[in-house]
Order: sequence, then C-alpha cells, then structure tokens
Amino acid sequence: MSESVVADFPGWFYSHQVAGEPPKGRIILGKSQLVVASDDVRENIPLSEIFDVKVGDVPDELRTYFNDTVTVAYRDGDARRVVAIEGEDKHIERFSTVLFKVLLNGTPTLVRHPARKGGRVTDVDAVKSKLALKWEKIGFKRSDGVIQIDLDDVIGVDRSERDLGYGRHPVVNFRHLADGEAVTTEAGIESSRKTNLLGRYVRMRYSDVAEELEETTITDEEEEILVALYTAPGVSLSKVVEFNPQRLTMVLRGLREKGLIADTQEETTLTMKGKVVAGNRLEQVNT
Repeated sequence: MSESVVADFPGWFYSHQVAGEPPKGRIILGKSQLVVASDDVRENIPLSEIFDVKVGDVPDELRTYFNDTVTVAYRDGDARRVVAIEGEDKHIERFSTVLFKVLLNGTPTLVRHPARKGGRVTDVDAVKSKLALKWEKIGFKRSDGVIQIDLDDVIGVDRSERDLGYGRHPVVNFRHLADGEAVTTEAGIESSRKTNLLGRYVRMRYSDVAEELEETTITDEEEEILVALYTAPGVSLSKVVEFNPQRLTMVLRGLREKGLIADTQEETTLTMKGKVVAGNRLEQVNT
C-alpha cells in the first residue's frame, strides 16, 4: 500500500471471499482505500465505493465469532458487497471514527443551524460549510467559524430531501440539546451516498440509546426530574421540583435503575438516555 496509512491494526474480518471461520489479518485504512488482508485473502476497497458503515451491528451469521463489529458496505462493479471487521475495543472504536473522518471530512455541506429552536421554526438561512468530524463530535466549518455538536447531545435523527436555498438536496435532520433547549440542525449534501454516511455517523451513539428507550417505561414524575437536571445542572433538586424528600429519593432510585441518571462525586448527572428523554420533553413543551 503506497499511499499514507491512516489506521493499521490486527483484526478479524469476513467477506464474500471467506469460507468458514473469519481469518485473522490486518486492517489497513489509507486515504483512498480500505484493505483487509490475511495469508489467503486480500480485499482492496476504494473509499469512493463505500456507501454505508454500521458500527456495533453484528450480522446474525457472525454472532458466534464477533461481538463488536464495524460493517462496511461497498459497490464492486454491479455487485454490492459487505465486509465485517472485528478487533480489540481500543482499535475498533478508534477505527470507526477515523473511517468516517476519511470518508466525510471536507465534504461541501449546506447547513441551517438552528433550523428549529425550542420546537419553533427559525428564519436562519442555510450556509455553505465543510464537514469536520472529530472524536464523538460533528463539526461544520463556515466562513464565520465552526459549528460543533457533541454526538452525546443528539436526541433524534431523520432524513429527507428539500431545498435549502440552493436546489433540492438529500438532508440529514438531527435534533440535539444546546443551552437548555432542543435544537434542530439541517445538513444537506448533493451526494446521496455521503448523506447516508453522515446520517450513520450522527446516529452512531443515538441509535443504541433509542432501542433501549423503546423498552423503557418512563413516568411523568421521572421526566420532570430529568428536565430539571438538564435545565438546572448543579442546583439542588429540592429547589426546582416539588417533591417531598421521600418521594424524590424513590424517583431518583428508579431513574438510576433505568440507566437514566448517574452519580459522580460532585453531583447527579444525566446519562445519554436521560438526555434523550429530557430533550424530547423540552421540545414537546416548547412546540
């Protein structure tokens, strides 16, 4: 591989060339191609042909071998192929972020931020930007600076097609928390392939949380506590909610058991699941 290498680590992989147990080999990511290679198998995948990346979604036929996988879908002539990659946690987590960065950074993007704020539509125009992904963050470089959003603050993602002022584009719409409000940002890219990849990156942390919340029952009291923790961090809950001490203790215990809050040495904080619930409640109240 003559080009500069962005990532290189040992791992296991499975592809259409593999028969039987996934072989161990090397995973090498360059600026124009992804290579997976063992003693008997080698695949060179042009990055321009990758149209989807899934993180942590292990294909059913590989559950015997893999636990935490990056699955890459790509075009190979008229065929569509998939390669599943497994490695140590420290390698696979970094690799997934680096792969998205190589695939997307520098992509021209139209961004309307915020398109909605607190549930209300704004009159902000779309601005020409370039994607600038970082570890667990999505950024948009504009002439007036950089918009940067933490993936942990994303509370909803969907995709549409609309005119942001420069013709119709595929658009990723994502809701996130900012300064005590639920905010929606719209990001349009001419390439449907890259729009799909951007949507996957934004969903990278949110999708697992959304699946867990589908199986979690949350009461009105619990929602009230979660919103209070988000909008008044560091403030004693007894000052912002009207619960007697015994009831407050019981509700907090339930929130901990559901994985919606966590305790640090200094304070009680929201987990990502808790942020999603609080953000959705804030948007409903302000709509």
